[in-house]
Amino acid sequence: MSRSLRALLAGAALTVLAACAGMQTAAPTPAPEAAAPAASADYTQLIADLRILSADDMEGRDTGAPGGERARAYIISRLDALGVAAPPMGRLQPWEMQGRTREGPRTFNGTNILAVIPGTRATDRYIVITAHYDHVGVNDGQIFNGADDNASGVATALEIAARLKAAQPEHSVIFAFLDGEERGLLGARHFVEAPPVPLSSIALNLNFDMTARAETDMKLWVTGTYQNPTLRPLLEPIAAENGVSLAFGKDTPQDTGNNNWVEASDHAAFYRAGLPFLYLGVDYHPDYHRPTDDFEKVTPAIFAAATELSWRSFQALDQGMSR
Repeated sequence: MSRSLRALLAGAALTVLAACAGMQTAAPTPAPEAAAPAASADYTQLIADLRILSADDMEGRDTGAPGGERARAYIISRLDALGVAAPPMGRLQPWEMQGRTREGPRTFNGTNILAVIPGTRATDRYIVITAHYDHVGVNDGQIFNGADDNASGVATALEIAARLKAAQPEHSVIFAFLDGEERGLLGARHFVEAPPVPLSSIALNLNFDMTARAETDMKLWVTGTYQNPTLRPLLEPIAAENGVSLAFGKDTPQDTGNNNWVEASDHAAFYRAGLPFLYLGVDYHPDYHRPTDDFEKVTPAIFAAATELSWRSFQALDQGMSR
């Protein structure tokens, strides 16, 4: 995740582009009642995805590096195993863009991974679920495994994809596993510039970035309801899961510096394009953008709880948003 506009990102010195754009979103239908917690969900695959994507052999999943290619191959294999189809434009969306490094600007060749699940009600309206699979690679001989940032968001998105194959959504859903977030939101910018569907048909971007380590405050933060106030009533009824609850904020004019996440991750590209967005992620922790952001630091029960909240948030939005 590229949250700070000023903070030193250990070993990566990355910043996020800032811009301002106004946006509106359609009024929702009345909020559905909060969904009951899953009684016997099996999170084995969720935890396995996190472990595999944050292993040393992924070498920090840097854009254009062999580790990033291995991560991409793994995500593709998971989508294929789930039977989640590619959109008409294909599974892969390659791009070439200039991004940031500690040594200065450099051209990166990255690849977004795309998948689509048709909806049953709003078939021509799309919820775009995004999660970046890249991280900052190897720096000064140390592997930055990026377990929370953002192997966790990818694993959460794959869990949602698996559930939607079992229970088809009302809106059509595009999954975009994005590359180059750490280098300046490159994959998200390209997605918006060359979308697989017209931008006018995108009802919402739901971005997952750092969903594993809610133990800092036991919150999964929802950013973007200040910009999209009609979406908040859909999510407010969602009950806490295993001590983890949704929290709303980090998106107002009063939230400044590192405490404002409106431009902090890939959802910023959608925001700048005037599209509705919501970002779900946890607060900072001591291993953020450090080589210690490892799988072993994740408490599986807390990650599973945050993923359950992510799933129920998707359901509430899918069922509650108007056409």
